[in-house]
Amino acid sequence: MAARAVALRAVAWLLLWEAAGLTRTPPTACPADSTDAGIRATCSDIILRQEVLKDGFHRDLLIKVKFGESIEDFQTCRLLIKQYIPTGLFVDPYELASLQERNVTEAVMVSENFNIEAPDYLSKESEVLIYARQDSQCIDCFQAFLPVHYRYHRPHSKDGETFIVVNNPDLLMYCDQARSRGVTRCRFDSFGKTIEFPILKCWAQSKVAAPCALKNKDICQWNNMKYKSVHKNVTLQVPVGLTIHTSLVCSVTLLITILCSALILGAVLRYGHLSL
Repeated sequence: MAARAVALRAVAWLLLWEAAGLTRTPPTACPADSTDAGIRATCSDIILRQEVLKDGFHRDLLIKVKFGESIEDFQTCRLLIKQYIPTGLFVDPYELASLQERNVTEAVMVSENFNIEAPDYLSKESEVLIYARQDSQCIDCFQAFLPVHYRYHRPHSKDGETFIVVNNPDLLMYCDQARSRGVTRCRFDSFGKTIEFPILKCWAQSKVAAPCALKNKDICQWNNMKYKSVHKNVTLQVPVGLTIHTSLVCSVTLLITILCSALILGAVLRYGHLSL
């Protein structure tokens, strides 16, 4: 009788544990859940801001991205910005290589047969991939830096200026599906149910193939993220010449060229016999 009572008591304790969920172990994968609407209802916006620094024909494009939730929630994720460069601007690939060596920025040209000397009217739109870095002054912010330069433009007949519109970039995010430092992409609600990574569940729109890293030839499937932009786009004002000044500019240029050539020729004839 004593043994039977002990057995009944053990069964009763097991039933109580099961009812309380104490024997449940978290799943190792992220199963589908039916709470997508609830997740999206609590989504925090992704805010993107574009700024143009410096004056003159050589500018710096600064892109800042702020997430509405702590970066700790997606510490296994990376951010890639696909910036479209209009015909009125160009990015110097040699300058990018120099900045990479100095660890200033991580960016690479996507477009091929790129001519940095071509004027605006003979150029095509280009693309640059910028691997954003976490902002040291903001725990849930990223930023990317890209130097841009003005191209030569056609002279205008009346207005001595033109405008370049820099559209907002594509924002791409890639999160490792495997565990990183013991943390998985799964998250658990208060009832122990698993939900998929929230930021992707909220704003991922489509998949885009791009290099996993700057110095990595492997291709990853990045998530094209939806975001809110502080500005619709960035507009740059560029001074251009006037067609009515064509004769004056050509005459002065020719005169200066002849004068300088004569001075050089005179110096050669006068001092050419001297040995250096």
